[in-house]
Amino acid sequence: MRDVSTEEAVAPTRDEIAAAAGLIAGHVRRTPVIDVALPGGRPGTLKLELLQHTGSFKPRGAFTSVLSTPERPSTLVAASGGNHGLAVAHVGRRLGIPTRIFVPETAPRAKVARLRALGAEVTQAGQVYAEALVASAVAAGEPGALVLHAYDAPATVTGQGTLGLELERQCAPTTVLVAVGGGGLIAGIGSWFAGTGTRVVGVEPEGCDALAAALEAGGPVVTQPTGVAVDSLGASTIGSICFAVARSTGLTAVRVPDDAIREARSWLWRELRLAAEPGGATALAALLSGAWQPADGERVAVVVCGANADPADLPLD
Repeated sequence: MRDVSTEEAVAPTRDEIAAAAGLIAGHVRRTPVIDVALPGGRPGTLKLELLQHTGSFKPRGAFTSVLSTPERPSTLVAASGGNHGLAVAHVGRRLGIPTRIFVPETAPRAKVARLRALGAEVTQAGQVYAEALVASAVAAGEPGALVLHAYDAPATVTGQGTLGLELERQCAPTTVLVAVGGGGLIAGIGSWFAGTGTRVVGVEPEGCDALAAALEAGGPVVTQPTGVAVDSLGASTIGSICFAVARSTGLTAVRVPDDAIREARSWLWRELRLAAEPGGATALAALLSGAWQPADGERVAVVVCGANADPADLPLD
């Protein structure tokens, strides 16, 4: 077994992220950015990563993890709240590798159905991501299995960093707002922008605040994830790589209430007809609610990172 989740917590370099971008270029979309006028007339730029394959940024890290292995794995194994599993299942189908995905019993039915439609063997176990991860241990130990951690593995973080590379070339922001679950996306983006003068800010639901809690405590702590975005941002503990990046680059985090996330989803649907999931709208909620207030001249880019919403709860106003 080769487990890419147990390597040392080291942030990727810009050269490594650029190399990953070349490695996965034929497998992921270069998602667009769009300039918008926010309430009060303030400008902003949205990075529409919800238009990525499988509806989230996750294929970037999944393809990087598989394509950078020295030997072709016989099976891909992943535990996921849903989006990471969809990405791994997509990678497996594209590359012809069987996949086994473990998700919580609370995972949205729409995500579970899509996992099965992609050909993955799906096992539901526990109420949160951490319990699904424990349930995946037996499959992870089988010969030839490649374990793809959802957020705390070097190749995963390096792949997610390619979003930062794209964003810099598309709009040169001075501040990037990124939703945080386990921290793989913000760790990758933070690594790309390290030393450039661009500030990277994590945005977390009040009930899923593993990064903010770690920053306040001086190290990763166990939290009890709850709330509207728990299916995609419900990591109990921030990843070790993310915390290392936060400590070395000065990442900060702000919290937003569930009502602000709901309003951000409504705004995206009402203004742009974009059907974002709660986690995908969380970063925008910081701007709309005032949890993040840009300074004059600040060029803010918001990563809209997920589209795997349950159609039954989409805001239709």
